Amino acid sequence: MHVRPLHPLFAAELTGADLSVAPVAQLVRTVEDAMARHGVLAIRDAEISDKQQKDFSRAFGPLEIPSRVPGAARPVGTQPMTPGIFYAGNLDHNGAIIPYGSDPKSLAKGAERFHTDSSFHTMPTKWSLLHGVETPPPSAGGDTWFVDARAAYDDLAEAMKARIDNLVGLHDFWEGRKLAGFKAEITPEMRLIIPFPTVRHPLVRTMPSGRKALYIGGHCFGIEGMDAGEGLALVEELYAHATQEKYIYRHQWRQWDLVIWDNRCTMHAATPLKSDEYRRDMRRTTINESGPETSAYEWMGLADAA
Repeated sequence: MHVRPLHPLFAAELTGADLSVAPVAQLVRTVEDAMARHGVLAIRDAEISDKQQKDFSRAFGPLEIPSRVPGAARPVGTQPMTPGIFYAGNLDHNGAIIPYGSDPKSLAKGAERFHTDSSFHTMPTKWSLLHGVETPPPSAGGDTWFVDARAAYDDLAEAMKARIDNLVGLHDFWEGRKLAGFKAEITPEMRLIIPFPTVRHPLVRTMPSGRKALYIGGHCFGIEGMDAGEGLALVEELYAHATQEKYIYRHQWRQWDLVIWDNRCTMHAATPLKSDEYRRDMRRTTINESGPETSAYEWMGLADAA
């Protein structure tokens, strides 16, 4: 196995790893070490099944199970949920291509703003692992961009660090979609599909290494204790700083790439395909630092409140 950096600040690729068999101690240690240093790790040629992806993911933490609200309609076009797998891409439940922008209720636009998976709920998120089962050619678009929120924090002025170190950000799934340009009215039906209330997270997270990172992904829309306008202005100022060119790694997908990112210290954004000609089938597992394998819906007690 060989780890090679992909960007001056962060991100690397791992070659020579076999994910089709149960992960051995050397592989687990290699991945953990690479993630602690680089924050994003692309494992090449990972031609594996959904089950093998889940087995590999579990070597690093318990799975977050996709939330399914009883009685709520599935968002238009989405594939049926396999336990432990989040689906992304441009395919409907019959495997046909969904034309970009064809569904006015589509949530895809929100993924095009830099964000952090799972910041809109309270589970102790750790990593996401996205598998490119079907990927378009690089010329068609569909890249994923990543930001190193550790380097962005490091470069802040000392006065700004002192100002924000003890602040708490407000995160909300639907408020984040508004920031991403989602124009449709947020209906009760949509709130039922993704029913999470506003949650609180520190604006600055301290990693296990002791290094600090901004935690401001696309679901963060304000600051606890601040006027709504003032809080949003500060969030947007930090967001603009963190998404400068020098902090961005652009990943061009190859089929069977498995890309891992640390949700605690990176942000990511999808880029749209330039054509509806190509199929894109992406499958994500997300793992937590600790706890049971359950959905955020269950974890937060929302099922009991329904």
